[in-house]
Amino acid sequence: MAGTSFSRLSTANTYDNALRNLQNKQTSLANLQENLTSGKRVVVASDDPTGAAQAERALTRLSRITSDQRALEMQRNSIASAESTLGDAVDALQNIRELVVSAGNGAYSASERRAIALQISGLRDQVISLANRNDSNGLPLFSALGSALAPFVGPQAPPQDYTFNGLPGQTASSEVAIPFALDGDRAFMHQPARDGVYNVTVSNSITGSIPSSRTLQTGNVTIANSALVNGSAYTINVTGVDTVTVPGTTTVTYNIAETPNVGGPYTALTSSFSTAQQGPMTVTGMPGLSLTIKGTPAVGDTIQVDTSASVFSVLDDAINDIGNAANGNAASQAVSQALHNIDIGMERLSAVRGQAGDLLNRADRITSSQEKRSVQLEADRSRAEDLDMIKGVSDFQNQQTGYQAALQSYAQVQKLSLFNYIS
Repeated sequence: MAGTSFSRLSTANTYDNALRNLQNKQTSLANLQENLTSGKRVVVASDDPTGAAQAERALTRLSRITSDQRALEMQRNSIASAESTLGDAVDALQNIRELVVSAGNGAYSASERRAIALQISGLRDQVISLANRNDSNGLPLFSALGSALAPFVGPQAPPQDYTFNGLPGQTASSEVAIPFALDGDRAFMHQPARDGVYNVTVSNSITGSIPSSRTLQTGNVTIANSALVNGSAYTINVTGVDTVTVPGTTTVTYNIAETPNVGGPYTALTSSFSTAQQGPMTVTGMPGLSLTIKGTPAVGDTIQVDTSASVFSVLDDAINDIGNAANGNAASQAVSQALHNIDIGMERLSAVRGQAGDLLNRADRITSSQEKRSVQLEADRSRAEDLDMIKGVSDFQNQQTGYQAALQSYAQVQKLSLFNYIS
């Protein structure tokens, strides 16, 4: 008798396997669809822990660059404002210089010189206002390493009639930042040994001013040895004038008082010059400094050599000396001193303005470098988490085809029941 073969069909197991396969393919298809929608290969960290970590590091660095650039823009704006302010100050000093030159006109009367001094006074106030200007955040543009809200204070009692109310120096730049402020002390304040800014006035202990019947003027103080300059003021008193002993030669005897007294007083000093040429006579005795005198000195003549602590001091001296000049000799002396010292002040401002320009150039270089770093980091992030769209679309289509095939297979499996087999 022929045997009949029977197969045991596990319908429930077949259904479960088919359903599990469908669910897995549906999940994969949904994940690929989410990747295509977001454009990212790594949507959650579990997709690729290493790639997610790399992308996170790149995003953190990009965020830091954004913060650094925001701070750099604020710094750039402050330095740009400071540079522009220094330009305004230089322009104001140039206007003052033109007024000082006009004050040397020999045809001007004392009242006309006083009117010029009044104009200089207004410009002097403008320069002080510029030096104390704040940025958009209310911080001083020239605060150096730190200062009060008004870095420059004055006028005060001599010898320091104007002071810098802060800590001199310039904040160093970093790889990603520049300073917020410039060194106002370096721009507006003077140092005797560095700048040699002295104001020299001439007078006579008997007549007050040098009479119009003779002339007595000085050159500008120059630094002969900066190591010896101590910042003191000096008063030169002429005690004797000899034009007889050596025919054609004038020998002047003088004493020098020093304030504050460091190595002085210096007494019985002498200097000679050609009588016909009326000088020049070189004054010795002021440590580290040199001064020449030209004219016809007389017993009782006094030459006052005072330090000028700042650009503002120079302007105050110019206002006082030009406005109070009794005659052409005094006016000429005041004008020559003011022009020399104003030129030194303009050089200081221009030097610091050049430094501001260097800082702005550095800011541009930092920005360019940060932009390049941002591009590189964005590429790193993209490689770590972004989806290759061509590959993603291909995978999605393949997965979709597989899912559709699984659905059709499941439809066929549904028909495999014992009852269908018996029937």
